[in-house]
Amino acid sequence: MIGLFLKERRAWIIFFLLFQIWLNVLFFIDNGLSNVSILYVNLMDFLFFILFIIWRYLKETKQLKVIYELPINEELLSPFQRKYMEHFQKQYKELDNRLHQIKLEMLEQQDAMLAWVHEMKSPMTAMKLIVEQVEPYTLREKIEKEWFRMFLLLDQKIHETRLSTIEKDNRLEKVYLETIVHQQIKDFRSWCIEKGIGVETKNLQETVATDAKWLGFIIRQIFSNAVKYSHENSEIHIYTTYDEKGHLLLHIKDFGIGIRAEDLPRIFQRSYTGTIGRETTAATGMGLYLAKEAAEKLGLTLRVDSQVGVGTTFTIQFPLENEYIQSYGM
Repeated sequence: MIGLFLKERRAWIIFFLLFQIWLNVLFFIDNGLSNVSILYVNLMDFLFFILFIIWRYLKETKQLKVIYELPINEELLSPFQRKYMEHFQKQYKELDNRLHQIKLEMLEQQDAMLAWVHEMKSPMTAMKLIVEQVEPYTLREKIEKEWFRMFLLLDQKIHETRLSTIEKDNRLEKVYLETIVHQQIKDFRSWCIEKGIGVETKNLQETVATDAKWLGFIIRQIFSNAVKYSHENSEIHIYTTYDEKGHLLLHIKDFGIGIRAEDLPRIFQRSYTGTIGRETTAATGMGLYLAKEAAEKLGLTLRVDSQVGVGTTFTIQFPLENEYIQSYGM
């Protein structure tokens, strides 16, 4: 605080020093004063100036304390400070009105986007029924794969729109991990078959307290990433363990191309595709960002460990039951 005060009063300090230099030049020209008298005058000037600075510092910090801790009483402010306060209040009101307007515009845009995405679901459903009638089977598989990619993009957009109001859309309940995971594996079946990817599951007979729909979305983004960057004829392992504190950990491990070390700290950033992602047009950089944001809002911890050429493991850490109670009052 004292450093900031002195920085703002540097004009006073510079003026005082220049005045002292000018005064000492006059003393030097006038031989009528002894060196002791000149030293005495300088010391007194410096003493009074320091006392003045201390007095101003104590006075202004007291006023700041009143402003911070109590409702603003304009009677305690000087006329000059009241002018400042009126200007700040006017600016604050204008900014608050502008912020409110921006929020309304954003909500309108979100509602329009959500309505559009929901409208798209009807033709997507119809397309799915038509695709199931396509022959031969190999052609149907290819069309189903492209249809599923379209579905994933629409799914991301729906959840991105709802993410800001996840608290209203959140329903905590006991969820069977095995049911959620197997549903995602089923949805990705045609894509896995095309790439020859096998999925091995282990120790999924666990229940967790969370939102089933949002947990499914998080797993879907991670599993999509695993399939996308896995080598053909490889495997993906999904299993659970416990850490030393008793937290349940869900691991999704692939043996694909991996993530470079310089990309790891940034893979959860919005629209960040990474070095490998920039080499393919399929990457949007949104899936992991949305998964991370949703996980944090659900009280989950999402981590990643990867090595280029070896593979990647995403880990979802679930809170203990008492941690859920503290956070959500279950």
